[in-house]
Amino acid sequence: MTGNGLVSPAPGADHAGRAGSGAPALSVSLDVSAVPAQPVGAGRYIIDVATALRGRDDVSLTLWSRRHDRDRWDQIAPRRGATVRPAAPDTRPARLVWEQLRLPGLLDAAGVAVHHGPHYTMPERARVPRVVTVHDLTFLEHPEWHERSKVMVLGRAIRVAARRAEAIVCVSRYSAGRLEALCAPTGRVFVVPHGVDHGRFTPAQSEEAVTSDDGLLDGLGVRPPYVLFVGTLEPRKAVPDLVAAFDRVAGGNPDLSLVLAGRPGWGVEAVDRAVAVARAGERVVRTGYVPDGAVPALLRRASVTAYAAKEEGFGLPALEALACGSPLVTTAGTTMAELAGGAAVLAAPGSVSELAEALESTLAGGAAVEARRRLGLQVASRHTWEASASGHVSAYRWAASGHRSAPR
Repeated sequence: MTGNGLVSPAPGADHAGRAGSGAPALSVSLDVSAVPAQPVGAGRYIIDVATALRGRDDVSLTLWSRRHDRDRWDQIAPRRGATVRPAAPDTRPARLVWEQLRLPGLLDAAGVAVHHGPHYTMPERARVPRVVTVHDLTFLEHPEWHERSKVMVLGRAIRVAARRAEAIVCVSRYSAGRLEALCAPTGRVFVVPHGVDHGRFTPAQSEEAVTSDDGLLDGLGVRPPYVLFVGTLEPRKAVPDLVAAFDRVAGGNPDLSLVLAGRPGWGVEAVDRAVAVARAGERVVRTGYVPDGAVPALLRRASVTAYAAKEEGFGLPALEALACGSPLVTTAGTTMAELAGGAAVLAAPGSVSELAEALESTLAGGAAVEARRRLGLQVASRHTWEASASGHVSAYRWAASGHRSAPR
C-alpha cells in the first residue's frame, strides 16, 4: 500500500491466490460487451485480462458478452475457465441501458460475488460489490479530445464509480493520482499496470522470423526503413505533430517513411490536413486497422516507434514496442515516460521541434540507442498479464470482502 492509500502491486510480482495456490475460487462477473470487433486500447486490455483470469483456479469467471459475440468469447475464454453469457444488446446506447436496467437482476440470478466493469461504467443499482477500471481522466480534464456523447456518458460514469464502487482499478499511478485529485473516491484504489503478451511481443530471434515479418509487412504495403505509430488516429495521440516532425527529418533520410498503423477515429481530419501540407506527405503510409498478428512484426522492423500522445492512462503500444526491442520516442511528463524508465527518448508534448530532434537522434543509431533498447527489454520483461490478473484479483477480493475505505 502506498502512502496515499493506493494499493500498488509490483509489475512483475505474482501474488497470493494465483492459479495453483489452493485459494478458494471467487465468482467474478466481467462485462466484455464493450469490446469491438477490431479491438484496440481498452478492448485489448479487456481481452488480455479475461484470458489471464480464466487460466487461474482461484477465480470462477462469468463473461457478459453481446448477443451475437458468443463465438469469439468461447474461443478467448473456453468453458473450462469461464462461462460466457451472451445477453447484452449490440449497439452502444442499448448496452448502456441494459447495463443499468437488466444486468443487476442477471447478476443476482448468477450468484456472483463481485462484478467488474472494465471500461468506466458499472450497474449502479446492482447489489453485488463492484469494481470499475478507470483508464484515464481525460473525459473530465480534456473533453475537447473526445466525442461529446462519450464525454457526457463516461465523464458521469467516472464520478459515479468514484462515489459508489467498492474498488477502482487504475492502470497507472498517474491516473490514480488524477482520480484522487478530481473525484475523491470512497472505495479503495488499486494501481494495476498492464502486461505484455511475451509470446507475441518479442525481438526477432532468427532469419526465418525476419522473413516472416517482412511477409506480413508486404501485405500491409510497408517497407523498412520507417518510423512507426500504432494506435487510433484521434486528437490526444498528437499524430499531426508526428507528421510534422517526420516532415522535418524526411529530407535527410530519403528512404524513410512514416507508417500510421491504426483506424481513423474522431477528429481524424487534423491528420488528413497534416499529411496534405507535408512536403513528404507521399511517404506517409496509412494502413488502417492492423490485425493482431501483424502488430509485433511492425514493431520489430521499425527504425523508431514514435508514441507522442499528449496523455494516456498507460500507453500499452509504448510498452509493446519496448518488448519487441524497438527504439522508442515518446512524450515527457506522461505515463509512457514513467513506464519507459530511461529506455525512451522524450520530447515535450506539443513540441514538433523536440519531437523531430528525438527522431533524428534515434535514427542516427549508436551506442546510446542500443543501450536504451536493451534497457527497454528489461523494463518490458517486468510486465506480464499474469501479474496484472493477480492485481485485479486483489481488487476483487477486497470488494467482495465488504471493506470500504473511509471517504477522503
